[in-house]
Amino acid sequence: MKLNKIIILLLCVIAAFIIFGCSQKNSVQGSKKFKAVDEKTLHDAANPIATITMENGDEIKVELYPKAPNTVNNFIYLANKGFYNGLTFHRVIPKFMIQGGCPKGDGTGGPGYKIKGEFAENRFSENGLKHTRGVISMARSQENDSAGSQFFIMHGDAASLDGKYAAFGKVIKGMDVVDKIVSVDRDSKDKPKLSQVMKKITVETFNKKYSEPEKIK
Repeated sequence: MKLNKIIILLLCVIAAFIIFGCSQKNSVQGSKKFKAVDEKTLHDAANPIATITMENGDEIKVELYPKAPNTVNNFIYLANKGFYNGLTFHRVIPKFMIQGGCPKGDGTGGPGYKIKGEFAENRFSENGLKHTRGVISMARSQENDSAGSQFFIMHGDAASLDGKYAAFGKVIKGMDVVDKIVSVDRDSKDKPKLSQVMKKITVETFNKKYSEPEKIK
């Protein structure tokens, strides 16, 4: 009788371990499955992330916002073509902004076409992004539809630009790099005396396709 009780007790212990093990396995598998689904959902919904890699290896990461769709398409299009590779930030003003993307290096060049200005003053109300520190926006001439390849990153806030320039994203990592660039010695035209060269700009789109921009010749 005593032996039977011991055998029954051992069987109960073994059964408990088996049940616990199966429960743990299912829990881990469920956790992995949830994580995979969660990450896929995150990437499907993610905005594109641009990485500006400087010649010295420093990086600025910028999230691009869909509120200015053609502007974002244009930036991704030019980056993918390698247009920005080797260009500079040719104009830097502390507490204001750093400007780059001109193939001539003096603020007069572009990609050979223009795009429509996606901002309120140009009857485009969907883009309400403010020009606060870290925001990226398109440079242009006095004409509303004159932006091409040149862009600027805000070093400080400038509410006077809101609704007048096409802001299309914001720095999510690397504002310390912007701080370094804007603090270099510059000439009377705010051009850095030591060239601030962009080695390349790449864009992670999380497998989403972005079309070519609508161009104005």
